Formats: sequence, C-alpha cells, structure tokens
Amino acid sequence: MAEMGYFAKTVGAAIAAGLIVAGLGLSGAGVAQDRSGVRTLRGDLGMQENNPPPAILKQETPADGFGRAYRQQPPLIPHKIDAYQITKDYNQCMSCHDWPANIKAGALKVSETHYNDREGNRLDKISGTRFFCTQCHVPQADAKPLVTNTFQNATEVK
Repeated sequence: MAEMGYFAKTVGAAIAAGLIVAGLGLSGAGVAQDRSGVRTLRGDLGMQENNPPPAILKQETPADGFGRAYRQQPPLIPHKIDAYQITKDYNQCMSCHDWPANIKAGALKVSETHYNDREGNRLDKISGTRFFCTQCHVPQADAKPLVTNTFQNATEVK
C-alpha cells in the first residue's frame, strides 16, 4: 500500500485536526479568566434580580388630535403597538380601550358603533366585524416622509 486512497487521507487528516483542536481546548481549561472589564446588558443587577419593566412610551399628541385626511377616517393610534397581540380569541387593545378598563388606563373608549353587529343590533362586547383594530386603525409616527408627497386633504383644497 504505497499510495493511500483519497478517503483514507481525508479521514486521517480529520482525525489529526480533531486531536490538535482537542489538545488546544484542554490546555486553556485550567487558566482563570479575567472578567473585570466585562459589562452585561443587565447593568449592576445580579442573576436572581428582575429588571423593572420599561416605561410605556406615549407619543406626543396634539391637543386637538391628529388631523384626518378624509371624512370618516378612523382615528390614528398615538402609541407603539409592535408587541400587541390580536388573535381571534384575544385583543390586547381592549385591555385598555374597552369599558370600564379605559377609565383606569386613561385611554379613549372604543366608539359605541363598534358594539353593533351588521344588522344594527346592540351587543355587550365588541362586534366581530370590529374586533381586529389594525384593519382600520394604524399607529401614527412623527417621521419624515420617505418620498415627496403633495397630497392635500379635502379641507386644505378649499
């Protein structure tokens, strides 16, 4: 067997590389590591302590609310909703905006129109047709336009 086959060479090289890596890994196991300059994302809190929850950031809202671009435009949402859950069984918006929770939360109450079904019958809970808030309502952000826009709402055109 003067000449090794390709497979034998490859396997031999892999075993040799594994032994070298294993030897390097074992040589550093007994050395203490200096962690004095390491800062964690938790700051000075220990592992068993809990961070306080972040404050809910509310966007500054004009006293008269955000302007609407057209008649019957749904009101804009003046806060972030990135982590809000709205599923067929649960709507996190209602934990603050449904009566009587809105009083404690200091939030606007859902419009009375949202408690009527398609036939106009009054319901004790939000109508299924109005349950998914983000179908109509969107968060407002004070951001620069991505593209130039010359849109004027109906009251500005007059």
